[in-house]
Amino acid sequence: MWRLIGGILLLALIVAIIVVVKTFTYPFTPVAKTAPASADATTLRIEDISLQRFAGGIQIPTVSNADYTHFNYQPFDSFMVYLRQVYPLLYEKLEYYTINQRGMVFHWKGSNAALKPVLFLSHYDVVPPGNSGDVDSVPGPFKPGDQALPPINAIAQAWDHFPFSGAVEHGRVYGRGTLDMKNMLFALLEACEKLVKEGFKPSRDIYFAFGFDEEVGGTQGAQLIADDFKQKGIRFDAVYDEGGIVSTKGSLTGIDATVALIGCAEKGFWSARVKVKGLGGHSSMPPLETAIGKAAVIMQRLEKDQMKPMVIPVIDQFFTNVGGTMSFTSRMAIANQWLLKGVLMRSLTKSHTTNALVRTTTALTMLKGSDASNVLAPEVEFVVNFRLLPGNKVADVRKHLENACKGYEVTIEDYSPPREASGISSIASQGYTVMKRTIGKLFPDALVTPYLTIGGTDAYKYEQVSDHVYRFSPVAINNFEQQTIHNNNEYISVTNFARMIRYYELMFREYDQP
Repeated sequence: MWRLIGGILLLALIVAIIVVVKTFTYPFTPVAKTAPASADATTLRIEDISLQRFAGGIQIPTVSNADYTHFNYQPFDSFMVYLRQVYPLLYEKLEYYTINQRGMVFHWKGSNAALKPVLFLSHYDVVPPGNSGDVDSVPGPFKPGDQALPPINAIAQAWDHFPFSGAVEHGRVYGRGTLDMKNMLFALLEACEKLVKEGFKPSRDIYFAFGFDEEVGGTQGAQLIADDFKQKGIRFDAVYDEGGIVSTKGSLTGIDATVALIGCAEKGFWSARVKVKGLGGHSSMPPLETAIGKAAVIMQRLEKDQMKPMVIPVIDQFFTNVGGTMSFTSRMAIANQWLLKGVLMRSLTKSHTTNALVRTTTALTMLKGSDASNVLAPEVEFVVNFRLLPGNKVADVRKHLENACKGYEVTIEDYSPPREASGISSIASQGYTVMKRTIGKLFPDALVTPYLTIGGTDAYKYEQVSDHVYRFSPVAINNFEQQTIHNNNEYISVTNFARMIRYYELMFREYDQP
């Protein structure tokens, strides 16, 4: 007996030693001391004309609509006219054309046609400024200081500045689209114009593609632009779009560092409408299980028994890069997944933010039953939205949903067209290397890491024309600023906008430098 106990203790000691050794020897990215800010980061200057052009673009209420029969195209047409007015040099020096009338493409020809071109994306549609009011009835453009008009009074009252004011105050530019994503569009054009004025010519062709319906799916903008590139046989060395940010220190729970998150992949999605059959009639004589009760059981199953979590390669690399800034316990779990994978997964799935990184998530979003309190609905329907982790397919999720519905008479329909998760772009490509180098110059204290973009972007549509698709916006923002995206008081700091311009200038100028 004592030998057995001694053997168990010895084995436990050996395992403990292995765990500690592996934790200390695991190849976490070294955490450098905070680097001194570079000249680029501290001496950023922005001309008044650049701010004026950006603010003017914010003043045009380009709100997209998922119902294309009610899409108000007038502001979009005004925006296109506005760009031509404020950037006449670019329209003169670059090739410009449209796809489906409002999808804009600029082609900046390089000196070496043998090199693959690169593509920079953005979109100029925005979400509504609030949940009430009729933005389609609001005229525009607006000037800073304009008072809220009656149709959106309630919305304007929730903002410190009119949502389409483009107001510049206290080092910030306010308005819908300042962070999502007119900031990227104007930063790209500002950087391009600066270099064109200097007589600079890139080594390889550079394209800009600006969609007009990204917020409602991008089927009429980015999708058709990407299809056009494919039909022309154009393949890109890299494609760049929104999707990641520089998350300032303290913004990511458990990570004691500023982190530049490069989206090398994005999740897919499927919204399914589930119709559950039952016995209708008067509520005075209900069956033992109503249609809504059956639906409730299915919904409980979906929330209780979710898709299996897993650490995909891009998230494994993310943990390797940021793990050095985490607690010893977290580092130990990451370094010893052979033993502690279950512990790691339980920890990650407890938080809704990290849970989304390691599993296909399940969100119950809509429910419809009877229209009266004393009427039993013969059919109840609910909508469930799944965000697919790369590695899971829509077919896998459909089977998972069907299993949750077993024992009940149901009909499952697509609420919207499903979309598979994206591929995972390499971090060994030229396109990634250039991003990492440029980020290092402007955000010297940031850890640069691949990441999984949770939301959908236009970038997915361009996988047909490039093997290297990256999602990153060069803005350093905290949690509070992130919350203004699609929310009240959306704004970008002037410093962030100036740094965006400088970032793209360096990307254009130095893409082919060693």
